[in-house]
Amino acid sequence: MTEGGTSARADLWGGAGWAGFGLLIVAASLRMERFESMGAQLYTMPGFVPGMLGGVLLLLGVVLMLRGWRRSRQGTHTQAGESLINRRIGITLVLTLLYAGLLIGRAPFWLVTGLFVAAFVAAFAPEDQAPSRRLVVALATGVISSAVVTYVFQHIFLVRLP
Repeated sequence: MTEGGTSARADLWGGAGWAGFGLLIVAASLRMERFESMGAQLYTMPGFVPGMLGGVLLLLGVVLMLRGWRRSRQGTHTQAGESLINRRIGITLVLTLLYAGLLIGRAPFWLVTGLFVAAFVAAFAPEDQAPSRRLVVALATGVISSAVVTYVFQHIFLVRLP
C-alpha cells in the first residue's frame, strides 16, 4: 500500500472536486449581503465563516491535487488504497446523511450531534485500538464536541438550534 493508502488518480480527482467545491463556496459567500450600511464588521458578515471554510477546502483540495500529481509522476498507486478510500467515503456519506437528513430536527440537537461525532470517531479509530478504548474515546469526544458546539452556537453566535 502506498503513503496514505490512496491512488494518485483518486487524489488528483478528489482534490479537484474539493477545490472546485471550495471555490463555489467562496464565490457564493462573496455574493452574500454584507450589511455594511448597518455597520457590520468583517467578522459579523454572513458570508465570512462560509468563505473561510470554502477557502480552506480550496487550499486543501489543491494540496491533495498536488500530492496526486507528484505520486502519478512517481508511478505509485494501488487498488487496495482505492478500496479503503471508497469504504471510508461510504461510511462518511451514510453517517452524514443520517445526521443531517434524518436526525436533525427530529431529536435534540445536542444529542444528535453527540451521537454523530461518537459514531464518526468510533468508525475511524485505529483498527488496532482496543474496543473498550475506542468506545470510551468516541463517547468522550462526542459529549465534549456536542457540549462545545451547542454552547458556542447558542451563547456566542446566538443561533437557535433545531
